[in-house]
Amino acid sequence: MRKSSLRRACVAVAVVSSLSLAATACGGTTKEDVKNEGGSAAAAGKADPNAELKKGLTVGFLPKQVNNPYFTSADKGGEAALKELGSNYKEVGPSSATDTAGQVSYVNTLTQQQVDAIAVSAQDPGALCTALKQAMSNDIKVVTYDSDTKPECRNAFVSQASAEDLGRTEVQLLAEQIGYKGEIAILSAAQTATNQNIWIDFMKDELKDPKYKDIKLVKIAYGNDDAQQSFQQTQGLLQEYPNLKGIISPTTVGIKAAAQYLSGSKYKGKVKLTGLGTPNDMRKYVKNGTVEAFELWDPAKLGELAARTSVALVSGQITGKEGETFTAGDMGEYTIGKDGVISLGKPTVFNAENIDRFNF
Repeated sequence: MRKSSLRRACVAVAVVSSLSLAATACGGTTKEDVKNEGGSAAAAGKADPNAELKKGLTVGFLPKQVNNPYFTSADKGGEAALKELGSNYKEVGPSSATDTAGQVSYVNTLTQQQVDAIAVSAQDPGALCTALKQAMSNDIKVVTYDSDTKPECRNAFVSQASAEDLGRTEVQLLAEQIGYKGEIAILSAAQTATNQNIWIDFMKDELKDPKYKDIKLVKIAYGNDDAQQSFQQTQGLLQEYPNLKGIISPTTVGIKAAAQYLSGSKYKGKVKLTGLGTPNDMRKYVKNGTVEAFELWDPAKLGELAARTSVALVSGQITGKEGETFTAGDMGEYTIGKDGVISLGKPTVFNAENIDRFNF
């Protein structure tokens, strides 16, 4: 039996009670219990790469923020993949990119609704853990995409690209633009955003290379993935550091807001800006000389891979263990890395020469 009446009772408790009380009330229900109830290879913790993909599944997508253009593109990629696979797509999520409590509530709701899998972009690395573990104990597969939680709180993480590649290449892009000399700043999203902080750690490590000895990171600012806050933070950086030579913004909302400010200021063309952005958001700023180059992955492909990973997990083709492989449709074969990480691929650099080839 996939989900017992006891588990349904536990979910109800999780929805109406605090997370701590829910964990106590349902403490006897663990993933081990689920394993013991099922007879399939996946239930026993073994992958069956030849297992047939199940149809009629429901995968709930929970982005950091609904109606955010980036996540809209990503989730549409997931929706299209699920339709192709004969399964159902459902999207829920908070309207604010910092509403961690809202994300927890939505996880509980999806668990109560007994979806087959949850694909979530975590706002906070630890806050969702109790709720996600409760979902997993109800035999719901959990995939994180874009931003991870703790490895023990999900089955797999679909990463945009290697975190190291993203962090280091953004520094490399900016360094080339400022001639490897001057003060720089980082305009991040939320201070707790897992992906942002990992990338920033690699940026700091990259800057330790002797070739960057004349570059100084003066500040990390946080715009909370809010356009107005990011615009104001950009303005504040330039007021506080009048000699600033460049800004890295590893967030699509932040880089667009920063470009908007720079393009209408005396700093246009003087203060370099790079980071992670979408071609459609950044096209006019590249063409008017505000931005030379930036990078990103295709968010629709990220969402597609999250959807296909979810279905592969539910179907038993993979369990999330390192070394397992699966075929993600036309995207090709993927291998699960350490801690259940699946990397989409290397980022693409966009500039005046190629930006019109892309539409997302």
